[in-house]
Amino acid sequence: ANMGSEEPVPLHEEFIYCCGAATHVLKCGPWKDLSKDESKNLPRLLFMIIPGNPGLAGYYRTFIQALYCGLNQQYPVWVVSHAGHCKPPSGMEMIEDTDIKELEDVFGLNGQVEHKLNFLKKNVSKDIKLVLIAHSIGCYITLEMMKRASELQVLRSVLLFPTIERMAQSPQGKLMTPLLCKLRYALYMPVFLLSFLPEGVKASLVRFALRGMKTCDESSITTSINLFSVDCIANILYMASQEMMKVVERDSTTIKQNLKKLIFYYGTGDSWCPQHYYDEIKMDFPDGDIRLCEKGLRHAFVLDASKEMAAMITDWLQDDLTKL
Repeated sequence: ANMGSEEPVPLHEEFIYCCGAATHVLKCGPWKDLSKDESKNLPRLLFMIIPGNPGLAGYYRTFIQALYCGLNQQYPVWVVSHAGHCKPPSGMEMIEDTDIKELEDVFGLNGQVEHKLNFLKKNVSKDIKLVLIAHSIGCYITLEMMKRASELQVLRSVLLFPTIERMAQSPQGKLMTPLLCKLRYALYMPVFLLSFLPEGVKASLVRFALRGMKTCDESSITTSINLFSVDCIANILYMASQEMMKVVERDSTTIKQNLKKLIFYYGTGDSWCPQHYYDEIKMDFPDGDIRLCEKGLRHAFVLDASKEMAAMITDWLQDDLTKL
């Protein structure tokens, strides 16, 4: 490949309703529709990214492009936002205006699991195998998906910086739990006031907040502007408050049942899942593919290390892909 001429990666963006909630989907590759069985040229594999929280698809833009290129542009790479975390385009409401209540509590943690399963059911043919790449709370969601829908053809699940246990007890959790569970409503007012600022000023504020990073991904800046919307922040914080209460015990049963399909990647300085969580899971599953980051990547790797992470993952999956 001639590296000099950077071919623009085909990236398709859509806002849809899934389980009645506004959902932002970014699709990398020429495949826009994977649900139709008629066409014979459906890919055999879909890489689907299950985001952390905030679950904004835009944060993963560079990541999915790098993955798609690393996979020699052979497979579609999609990222699906969490329900209600994106600011829908004008003319589209956060919640679909129908009488059918598709799902109780779609913005809660359980609702987000069902939301991803529903997305797959409606948009991806059953014949397509899946590689799920999950980040942070997305790892909890992914394990739940595998538990609830054993019919899914999951070839691999890659769990990056997995917050799958004792979130409220983690150093970051101890800090955030009182804020999320008692004070989150107090955050709405400043966000509401900031929402009236011009877009340029919002972008400058985001740049200032992320100034500590040597190379900050430009798409992180544009994506972060969503965080000035009260609706988005309310849904993000509501889901986070549920995480603190519900992500307590590691689901070792599901891990054991799917161990051969799982790759875990823990951070060294990750205050959401401290290193002793890694030591313990490693002891409980000595045969598991459980890795500790040696590159000092931050929990929110999408802010500045998307390409590095994508390169590592394509490397890990090389064997699986040759066997396809």
